[in-house]
Amino acid sequence: MSIESDLCFFNSRQKNMNLNDVINEIKRFIEDDPASTYRLAIGTDSQVVGQKTVFATAIHVHRVGKGSWGCISKSIIRRRITNTKEKIAMEISLTLNLVLQFSDQTLTDIYDLILPHMDKGADLIFEAHLDIGKNGATRQLIKEMVSYFSGVGVSTKIKPYSYAATSYANRYSKYA
Repeated sequence: MSIESDLCFFNSRQKNMNLNDVINEIKRFIEDDPASTYRLAIGTDSQVVGQKTVFATAIHVHRVGKGSWGCISKSIIRRRITNTKEKIAMEISLTLNLVLQFSDQTLTDIYDLILPHMDKGADLIFEAHLDIGKNGATRQLIKEMVSYFSGVGVSTKIKPYSYAATSYANRYSKYA
C-alpha cells in the first residue's frame, strides 16, 4: 500500500525517507525477528531555538528487550511559540496527523508479520507518545489531549512513559 505524504524522515544512517520508506523499514525490522513483542510509537517534542520553534516528530519501533529502530521528521515554525497550550497543541496535531497516516491496511500488513508467531509471544502495540505529564504546566492539558487519540482508537502514553516524544524526539528538537 502506498501512502501520500510530504514528510521527510531521517535517522543516523538514512536520509530523505518518505513515509512509504519508513513503513518498509519498520516491516524489515519486524521481519528480522517476528516472534518478538514490538511497541510502535509516534510522538513529537518541540523547543524554541532562537527566533524559531523546532518540532521533531519521532517514529520509534521498540523490539522489547532486543533493540529498536526509529526516525525523525522535523518541522520549523519561524516564530517563537512560548504559550504552552499552543505549543502542546501543535505537538499533538503533528503526532495525530502522523498516527492517522498509518491506515488500517498499513497496520494490518504489519500485524500480519507477527500473527503467525503470536503463540511464541509476538505482539505489536501501536501508541501515541505525548510530551505532557502529571507534573508541571502541562498537567491540565492531559484529558483534552489524550481524548484526541482515544477518539481514533489509539492508546497514549504520557510522561514518564512517552519516550518517543520525551527522549528520542527531544534529542532532535534542540536545533534547527
